[in-house]
Amino acid sequence: MDILSLTAVELAKAIREGKTTSVEATQAVLDKIAASEDTYHCYVTVEREKALQQAAGVQKKIEAGELTGPLAGVPFAIKDNMCTEGTLTTCSSKILENFVPTFSAEAVLNLEKAGAVILGKTNMDEFAMGSTTETSYYGVTKNPRNPEHVPGGSSGGSAAAVAAEECFAALGSDTGGSIRQPASYCGVVGMKPTYGTVSRYGLIAYGSSLDQIGPLTKDVTDCATVLEAITSHDPKDSTSMKRENTDFTSALVADVKGMKIGIPRDYFGEGLDPEVRDAVLAAAEVLKAQGAEVEEFDLSLVDYAIPTYYTIAAAEASSNLERFDGVKYGYRAQDAEDLHTMYKRSRSQGFGPEVKRRIMLGSFVLSSGYYDAYYLKALRVKALIKKAFDEAFAKYDVILGPVAPTTAPKLGSSLADPIKMYLGDIYTISINLAGLPGISVPCGTDSQGLPIGMQLIGDCFKEKTLIRAAYTYEQSVK
Repeated sequence: MDILSLTAVELAKAIREGKTTSVEATQAVLDKIAASEDTYHCYVTVEREKALQQAAGVQKKIEAGELTGPLAGVPFAIKDNMCTEGTLTTCSSKILENFVPTFSAEAVLNLEKAGAVILGKTNMDEFAMGSTTETSYYGVTKNPRNPEHVPGGSSGGSAAAVAAEECFAALGSDTGGSIRQPASYCGVVGMKPTYGTVSRYGLIAYGSSLDQIGPLTKDVTDCATVLEAITSHDPKDSTSMKRENTDFTSALVADVKGMKIGIPRDYFGEGLDPEVRDAVLAAAEVLKAQGAEVEEFDLSLVDYAIPTYYTIAAAEASSNLERFDGVKYGYRAQDAEDLHTMYKRSRSQGFGPEVKRRIMLGSFVLSSGYYDAYYLKALRVKALIKKAFDEAFAKYDVILGPVAPTTAPKLGSSLADPIKMYLGDIYTISINLAGLPGISVPCGTDSQGLPIGMQLIGDCFKEKTLIRAAYTYEQSVK
C-alpha cells in the first residue's frame, strides 16, 4: 500500500482497520519531507520527534477505541500564522523568528481533538501579505507541479505540502484568496468558509474583518471532513458564529439536479487567460450535464473590489501590526541607544518590504485628512459589493468562475510589479469583503501542465451547497 497516495479520510480508515498505523504514516510523510523539502521548501519548522510522539499517543487511543473519527491518526501541516503551543510560530517574518506561543489556536486544538498529528508549520508570505509565497523571510516555496513556478499565496506552503505529499491535509488562512488561489495553482482543493465559521483565536491577525481559516486537501471529501472538524463556536473570538448544521460531510452527494448556477460575465472579460477561461467554462458544462441550470449574468462592482480590499486590508494590517515593537516578544534591534530608536530599528529590520508597504498604505488611509476619502469610502463600497452578491443569490444557488486570471506565474516575475500581483486577486477578494464561502476545485491544466482551478461561491452559511456542487463535479470527471 502506497500510504502517501491516500487521502486523509482513506488513511484514517486504513488506520482504523489496522492496515497501517498513525506512526507508520507519520514516519512515511517525514521521510518524504526529508527527501523533497530541499526542492520545494514547504515548511518553516518540522517537528519530527514531537510528531512521532503524538502519533504514538494517538495510535494507542485509536486501538483503545477512544478515537474513532474520520481524521484520527492523520498527519497535518499548519500554516505558520496559527499559534501552536511550544512550536515556533514566525508568520514567515524575521520579527517573529524566536516566538514560541504558550497556547494553540482553536482550529489547531479542534484538529488535535479529532486525533490529527501535527507535523510542523508551513511557509507563507510574510504576515500573509502576498500572492506567491515569495515575501517569506525564510525563502521561497516552489510549486510541486513545476518547481520553476510559484505555488501561490499566502498559504503557498500549505498548498504545496499537500500537492507534494508532504502532508495529508493542511490548514491555511484566507484574507483575500490566500487558500483558494494557491489551491488553484497547486491543483488541490481549498475552501474559505463563511466569515465566523472557524474561530480566529490564535490566528495572528492581518485583516481581522476578512481573515478566515480553512482546509487545503487532496479532494472534496477531505475538505468537508476537515472543515467539519475545525468548525466550532468559540467565546474567545468575538466574531465566532453559533451554527447549527455543521455536518458538512452530509453534503457529499453527487446530485446537482435543479441547482441554479450563475456565471458572472464580468469574470470572463479581458485579462483572463484563454486556457483558464476554457477550462472553467468546460467545468460549468460538466455540471450542466449533471442537471444544473447554468446561465450568465452581470455581477456589478468587480472593478472596485481591488481598491476596496487593499484599502481595508492595509488599514487593518497597520493597526494589527502595531504590536510588533521589539518590547514584549519577537526580534529586538540590539544597537539602539533609546526606546524610540529601538522601536524604529526593530520594525525596520524585522519587517520585509511588502509588509512595510502595506503598513504605510494603511497608516495613510487612516490618517486624519484621508480617513473619509479612502477608508470610509472603501467601507461603503464593501457594503455595495455585499448587496450585489445578495441580489445574485436571490436568483442563484452558486456562482461559478475562475480562481485566478492565469495559472501559476514563474518564480521572480511577480514581486517586480506589486500592482500586477494585487490585480491577480481580482476573482477572490470580493468573497472576503462580503464574508461569503468559496471553494477552489481543480478543473484541468494549461498547455504547460500547470493546474487550473474553478471557484464556486455560495451565499453565507451555504457551504453544503458548495460542497455538493464541488463533489458532483469531482465525481463526474473522475
